[in-house]
Amino acid sequence: MSTVLLRQVPVASPVHSLWAGTKMIGAFVISLLLMFWPSWTVLGAMVIFLVAIGLVARLPLGTLPRLPWWFWAALALGGLMNLPVGGAAVLRYAQVVVFGLILVAASFLIAWTTPMGDIAPALAKLGAPLRRLRIPVDEWAVVVALMLRGLPLLLEEIRVLRAARRLRPKDTLIDRAADNPLIDILTAAMAVATRRATELGEAITARGGTGMLTAHPSSPTRRDAFALGLVVLVCAGSVGLDLLI
Repeated sequence: MSTVLLRQVPVASPVHSLWAGTKMIGAFVISLLLMFWPSWTVLGAMVIFLVAIGLVARLPLGTLPRLPWWFWAALALGGLMNLPVGGAAVLRYAQVVVFGLILVAASFLIAWTTPMGDIAPALAKLGAPLRRLRIPVDEWAVVVALMLRGLPLLLEEIRVLRAARRLRPKDTLIDRAADNPLIDILTAAMAVATRRATELGEAITARGGTGMLTAHPSSPTRRDAFALGLVVLVCAGSVGLDLLI
């Protein structure tokens, strides 16, 4: 599951062909709307809109992550903790949870429909006006792109380390008493991440440096303008519907 969350699903669809910056701007507009107008009507409209985007993108059902039981148990526990305060507190908590899940779903949609190689050029192009303020836009774009690319690899390494640790024999009671799975896995994961970072840095240097990661030509088209207009139209329509109700 972890290796799929931040990887593109190779399906031909209109959503996949959009510019990466368009998708990020759309997600930003949705987050701003939900931040200032988090009503149930708007939340429901955004859920329907994201589901529609997933259908247009032709994402298979197997793409959806299977969240563990403790995740849903933690959400239920949070609702129970707000229950003594009153029903209004529980509803507000539910709104916050739905708001967070919508933002996570929008982020996953970007990852599932966008090649990781297009993220850094799009970020560099969107942040181009900040170069006048001497802000290292290209370096920040490279850091974000490498982080998104390396996170699935790190999660996969942690899964392998956990599986290998379960196979390690524990002969004596002293070994079992001194056993600390969290510390062992984190230490090994840090060592693996350091080794991978060194190898990745050497590979980037051998291929011309970090500037090559943001030099890929990318720009919006008329299709991207239509997509952004559709996002703004849906957001405005959801607010208007909420006012009417």
